[in-house]
Amino acid sequence: MKKLQDKYQAKFEELEKAMQNPANLNDSRKLGILSQEYTEVKKILDNINSYLTKENSQAELKNNLESEVDEEMKNLIIEEITQLETDLAELKNVIEEQIKPRSPLDKKNCIMEIRAGTGGNESALFAADLFRMYSRYAEKNSWRINILSNNRTELGGFKEVIFEVKGPSAYGKLKYESGTHRVQRVPETEKSGRIHTSTATVAVMPEAEEVDLVIEPKDLRIDTFCSSGNGGQSVNTTYSAVRITHLPTNIVASCQDEKSQQQNKLKAMQVLRSRVLQKIEDERRAKESAERNSQIGSGDRSEKIRTYNWPQDRMTDHRIKLTMHNLSNILDGEIDQIITALSKADNVQRE
Repeated sequence: MKKLQDKYQAKFEELEKAMQNPANLNDSRKLGILSQEYTEVKKILDNINSYLTKENSQAELKNNLESEVDEEMKNLIIEEITQLETDLAELKNVIEEQIKPRSPLDKKNCIMEIRAGTGGNESALFAADLFRMYSRYAEKNSWRINILSNNRTELGGFKEVIFEVKGPSAYGKLKYESGTHRVQRVPETEKSGRIHTSTATVAVMPEAEEVDLVIEPKDLRIDTFCSSGNGGQSVNTTYSAVRITHLPTNIVASCQDEKSQQQNKLKAMQVLRSRVLQKIEDERRAKESAERNSQIGSGDRSEKIRTYNWPQDRMTDHRIKLTMHNLSNILDGEIDQIITALSKADNVQRE
């Protein structure tokens, strides 16, 4: 662990110097990349330092135990040593997880799409619950949410909501959320008290910047049309809504939330670029998965990944057979334990 400390201490100091370099200070994009790497390295270094401190404490306690004659003190020392052993094992797992080589995409912001599935109004309300869950999770991680497009229902649900999650490793954390989420509960609108099953689909894509993916203008078809509200009633007499089609893949993205055609075009292009990058990533993962014959979460929306059962206050992730209780906390953004378990299972399969 000492060699690891030396390695990351040197890297930390190197990044500190780079961030103070005037050339980098004047380049906001470069500074942003350096700041993100600096934060990641600092977290790793803090954990390594904590590990070594606890290891030294454990060694001292073991020495004290050999010379201690009082039985009560011996028992207290043994308790401390046992606790430190648990702490060291947990820290070692965290450090190994942090320093494992990851996909470069994992460090990126992400774009998420949540759509109501089967179940009518209840599925739209469930889509809104999922949006709130991810929003609260983002808040707990000091990430920012930016809604790119949404289609609300009269009851406050979402037929569809597309949003950006901006923060270090947002895609790496949230990528396992892609798939079909199922809820079993008694809807507020159900007078007879019957348990209703409905679904919502989630898609998670790495945010693609122009440097990640070059899309030629000749490969795009851009259509403009009038924005429309519920029921198809025209709410905009100008052609401000934009639909962009990527001809080589036939991937389509549209936006009509903004009053300006240019702003709608920028948002639609942002979503389109991420969808194309996700398609490339899906093809890579499919090939990799075929080679190892297993995968945690294909990202396919048709794959039922999780059930939220309200009568039993239970959440089950079907991919790793994980069951947890206290749905209120989970839908309030307490999903770290789920994401950590999925990440560990994925890492084991990749080894």
